[in-house]
Amino acid sequence: MTHAGKVLILVGLIIVAIGILLTFGSRVPYIGRLPGDIYYKRGDFVFYFPLVTSIIVSIIFTLILYLFFRR
Repeated sequence: MTHAGKVLILVGLIIVAIGILLTFGSRVPYIGRLPGDIYYKRGDFVFYFPLVTSIIVSIIFTLILYLFFRR
């Protein structure tokens, strides 16, 4: 398999994963509401930054990429 083929498969898997998360994301408990996620509300202003959720998603994608591209 060529390098371009691996990249296309990876991009396709990422698109499928994003589609699944968008479809079923609201049904998955704790996604976006983990301890460490920053949520600040004052009057009409709301600031939300999913810090811990972002770290966990990054670790998962790193492991997937490691398994996919290791030799």
